[in-house]
Parts: sequence; structure tokens; C-alpha cells
Amino acid sequence: MKRLVLVRHAKSSWKNPGQADFDRPLNQRGKRDAPVMAGRLAAQGIAPNRIVSSPARRARKTAKAIAAALDYPADEIELEEELYEAGVATLLHLVRCLDDADREVLLVGHNPGFTDLCNLLTGAAIANLPTCATATVEFDLASWALVGPASGQLTRFDTPKDPAA
Repeated sequence: MKRLVLVRHAKSSWKNPGQADFDRPLNQRGKRDAPVMAGRLAAQGIAPNRIVSSPARRARKTAKAIAAALDYPADEIELEEELYEAGVATLLHLVRCLDDADREVLLVGHNPGFTDLCNLLTGAAIANLPTCATATVEFDLASWALVGPASGQLTRFDTPKDPAA
């Protein structure tokens, strides 16, 4: 059994129009939503063996907020260049290359790739993973290498606007 938690980064700031996309920080809503969603993950018993994040500033900050709530050491968050602006093929490849010793992995990244990956893996028809949304996908598989289209089950989909469960 494997569990993958997809987390789209929290809401970012467009305050500085000249700022590079990669360097955009979280805005006030993002700073508020990240710890809330992290608390929800903790309440669900999410305990990743590994957290992998896009190196973009907004994703790193989201990953750190989640790590804090899950008692995961912030200095062990892995930054994966390929997560930034990744399409579904790249994301699927990254998942298939995860270490089988890791039972539960949390990825922090971006749309549209994360929405597309969630739909590909589960057969769901989610129109959009909003900022700071989480999607938990479970696989009845022994190896990440076996992950493929419709091989997982979407067991939880949560957004900051949803009421806390």
C-alpha cells in the first residue's frame, strides 16, 4: 500500500508585477491557509516518510508550514527542480521513481500539472486543485514503479474553503 498526498502551493502574491514567477511569495491568504491545511492533514493522520517540494518560493513556504504541523524536519524537505512547471508526464515519472521504502509521500507543487496528475491516477474529474488544496491518493501496490493511469483511489480531496472535517 502506498499513499501520495498532492498539495498545491498556497496562494501567492502578485503584488510585484516585475517579480519572477519562481520568486513570488505567499500572500496573506496563503500564509493563513497553509497552516490550516497542514493542521487538517495532521488531524487525518498523514505522516509522510518523505516531503518533496518544488523549489519555487511559494511552494517551499507551503511545504515548511505543512512539515511543521506534521512534525517533519524542515531541513529534510527535498527540493525537486522538475516539480516546477511540471506537466503530467514528468510528474508521473517522478512518482514512479520514488523509493519503495517510502510508504507515504507528500508532494508540493503547481497547477495545471497537479490537477492533471490527480485525475490521471484516480480517474477523477476534478476541474482544478485550488491553491493549498490537498488530494490524497492511495494505491494498492507494492512499488511506486507500478503507479499508472487509474491505479489509485482518491480517498480525500480538501480545499481551504471546505469546512473542516
